Amino acid sequence: MKFGFVMPSGDARDAADLAAIAEDHGWDGFFVWEGIWSVDAWTCLAAAAMRTQRIRLGTMLTPLPRRKPWELASQTSTLDNLSGGRVILAVGLGVSADEGDRWWLFEDDPGRVTRAEMLDEGLEMLQLLWRGEPFEFHGRHYRARRTDALAPAPQTPVQKPRIPIWVVGAWPRPKSMRRAAAWDGWLPNYLPKDGQHRELTPQVCADGVQWIRTHRGADSMDGYDVVVEGVTSADDPAAAAATVRPWAEAGATWWLDANWSIPPEQVREESERRLRAGPPRID
Repeated sequence: MKFGFVMPSGDARDAADLAAIAEDHGWDGFFVWEGIWSVDAWTCLAAAAMRTQRIRLGTMLTPLPRRKPWELASQTSTLDNLSGGRVILAVGLGVSADEGDRWWLFEDDPGRVTRAEMLDEGLEMLQLLWRGEPFEFHGRHYRARRTDALAPAPQTPVQKPRIPIWVVGAWPRPKSMRRAAAWDGWLPNYLPKDGQHRELTPQVCADGVQWIRTHRGADSMDGYDVVVEGVTSADDPAAAAATVRPWAEAGATWWLDANWSIPPEQVREESERRLRAGPPRID
């Protein structure tokens, strides 16, 4: 199991300093929050890349339907080159207007169905854009005219065949789960048939992992990630390990420590304290 840390707020200087501390204390990944009108997540990650050598870098998470795929392709490719191939892209539909008005200050929510279509088209476009070659694309929401004169040529990612993509999948919704299973990792969300979001449990996670294993085939699970998040103690390693162990047994391959309740003025101090305690090892 690998261990990441999510910085819930802060600026690029905080990201650079905290990512360096995370790397020095054995963490495997460092992630930042991506907002709509806020500190720019990709600038924060670029600052973190300049202070680190090993740790993986990404957002938690990028609402792809709110982004232009060609701009995101440029940002991720640039960061992947800057970091020497350490980017992970985590994507989802983004929240609805009912779930958070502050996310829709500048545009109207097109609705979940449309955002799902945009997510699928955006993912398809990203892998084409990352090749850095001329292509055509004709979707419902996005299009690209072919041009054979790309000068200067777009920068392609260091990682091959492409940057790993983690996708939110709502268990047990088949369409949403098929989307997550088609890429490189599952960010679990629990949305039963009654349409009400419920708390994810290790058993629910295990059920979803088994579905993905059946859908992909057991042999194709190598390198596929299952990513869960929560909060562990900085002061009690045994309790931290006890929190994480059931998720590892359920099939999770990444644990992300993410305390979204820390007040912004305390984020740097509390994050540094948690990072210096090291990840919640279970071996």
